[in-house]
Amino acid sequence: MNEKSASAGRDIVIVHTSDVHVDHEYTARMFDGDGTGSLKIVLDAARKVKADVVLLCGDTFDNHRLPASLIEETGRTLASAGMEVVILPGNHDPVVDDAVFHHAAFSDLRNVAILGVTHEDAVGFPDLDLEVWGRAHRHYGDMDPLEFIRPRSTRWQVAMAHGHYEPTPDRSTRLRPSWLLGDFEIGATGADYLALGHWNRPVQVGPGSIAAYYSGSPDYARTVNVVRLAASGKVAVTREPLELPAALMAESH
Repeated sequence: MNEKSASAGRDIVIVHTSDVHVDHEYTARMFDGDGTGSLKIVLDAARKVKADVVLLCGDTFDNHRLPASLIEETGRTLASAGMEVVILPGNHDPVVDDAVFHHAAFSDLRNVAILGVTHEDAVGFPDLDLEVWGRAHRHYGDMDPLEFIRPRSTRWQVAMAHGHYEPTPDRSTRLRPSWLLGDFEIGATGADYLALGHWNRPVQVGPGSIAAYYSGSPDYARTVNVVRLAASGKVAVTREPLELPAALMAESH
């Protein structure tokens, strides 16, 4: 999908964010009525760091009951991103029958892969020798984001998951938080990077054998994760500040 070649000996740059929550209410109010504002600043940051791929790791949309005009604007925003985009549906925007992802606005976005919709659970970028995989939320009920692990078939492999991290998840009772993932599941991925969504704050989690990071939401973290897959084989993770509205930047957490 991308004509840039990993074999040329250059680094691959991935921007990871989650919980963008495109909507016509909360997010729109933060961006002077533009419900796609958070998505646009993420893509601006990705262009700034010359990203090859952008990962939207769950809850790209706040819900599926959005105006058609907003869905269409989102489609135009993604189409003009200028880079590859991989979307993992989360608990707010699962792949149900009336999901926004089935709208005509997403029917022919050549640079956008939607796991669970346009691709079952993985998308390959042969010219980068990279595969990105993840298990989409397909309903509003509980699920195990890392229940199934995909064997590696490329030099670089990045996994995506939208859920709540606990070192040793307790799935014995419904009173526990849903969508759990833990140290064992993280380690079992064997991925070069695990992009996580569902938490608003950015943080590294897991046993340390895998680079597993929450990006945090754009409005709370005020950054995106920049993942550099170096030609040498090393993986480096940094954070790139977002250009948020002045009113939002003035707020303290």
